[in-house]
Amino acid sequence: MAKTGLYANIHKKRARIAAGSGEKMRKPGTKGAPTAKQFAQAAKTAKKPTRMKYGGAVKKKGKMKK
Repeated sequence: MAKTGLYANIHKKRARIAAGSGEKMRKPGTKGAPTAKQFAQAAKTAKKPTRMKYGGAVKKKGKMKK
């Protein structure tokens, strides 16, 4: 079984916090918090957004331009 990545773990923790777990995110630089080196490594291995099979564009979040 593959390990989950840094960003997946951050997303899961934010979901737990939003659900009222009482946890807090660690401050940058504190013991156990991800380092800049770990974020750089995670960015290298991050999956790129996929496009639709038949030439469609990737939808972006936010307001649509008229």
